[in-house]
Amino acid sequence: MIEQTLQIDFVGEASLTDETWLNREPYSLESEVRQHWLLARLNALTHWHQRACEPYARLVDCVQYQEATALQDLYPLAVRLFKQNQLKSIADEEVFRVMTSSGTTTQKVSRIYLDRQTASLQSKALVRIMQSWVGKARLPMLIADYPGVLGERAQFSARGAGIRGMLIFGRQPVYALNEDLTPNWLAIDEFIERWGGQPILLFGFTFMVWQMLEAIERSGRRLEFPQGILIHSGGWKKLQNRAVDNPTFKASAQRTLGVERVHNFYGMVEQVGSVFVECEHGHLHTPFFAEVLIRDLTTGQLTAPGEPGVIEVLSALPLSYPGHVLLTEDIGRVLGVDDCPCGRKGTRFEVLGRLPRAEVRGCSDTVES
Repeated sequence: MIEQTLQIDFVGEASLTDETWLNREPYSLESEVRQHWLLARLNALTHWHQRACEPYARLVDCVQYQEATALQDLYPLAVRLFKQNQLKSIADEEVFRVMTSSGTTTQKVSRIYLDRQTASLQSKALVRIMQSWVGKARLPMLIADYPGVLGERAQFSARGAGIRGMLIFGRQPVYALNEDLTPNWLAIDEFIERWGGQPILLFGFTFMVWQMLEAIERSGRRLEFPQGILIHSGGWKKLQNRAVDNPTFKASAQRTLGVERVHNFYGMVEQVGSVFVECEHGHLHTPFFAEVLIRDLTTGQLTAPGEPGVIEVLSALPLSYPGHVLLTEDIGRVLGVDDCPCGRKGTRFEVLGRLPRAEVRGCSDTVES
């Protein structure tokens, strides 16, 4: 029975805070089981946030929302709302951490409020996902950044939060860049001397890694990490302006670092923990506790597989803020479901870019700060 597979029982708050389902392999469930469980969880989260977050309740009331009978019927919030409003489902004294998105001095940033329970769920989910790609052993880690990016502990930037999240998969981390973002050759050389011929983990945000790759190539050097795994995320907009696409990035990483395994992942500070990792065939994959839908920009209806549209992301994790169903400002397309040559179950998709100066409008505009 489907109900027995993940022990679906969302009567009362205790079932929402249960974490035992995270013990399951994230890419192991068939579509029917996955969607049945996720729909029940997300409906329960909608009711949870209606009771606990007044601005969210106003939004749901605005559209006369009824309980969803399919994932596409869930009510999504536009991600930009987290830049304009304080959306949280916990009391001020329960705030354990405040996450902020990246942005310039002229842009507002998202502020995501976490309690200990949500932070725990996010951390455990990230572990389950990443262990599928890098294994359970903690590998020596080279980070394409500088130590100061971590900043203050109480409030994390997206970059600092990403590094902290990945540190649990590495050991004896070494930062490859100086504060001016030039290569720290002393640190790099010492890392190579100690770990060069062994399995290692390299991590950085895409634009930072690219800057490092360019600097290494200009130096005429080639690093040798034949057993290295490079994990990177974010920053594609800046690279697209330089005509750097994913194949170009991978080729440079393999040529400059000597790595064969390069995995991009798609994620956002508004849904930390629910990351979508790119497999060896170049497809991003959803774990069973998250999903991606693609909506037509004009009609809002789901697009057919292969057709581009706005990416909607769903996650079973957010308890402390109403971020379980979000309409992004990214364009993508679904490539297939449960049919990837890599053997992993789940929706496989790709991200095509950002909406050009777009604002996805709707009833969400009624929220006030």
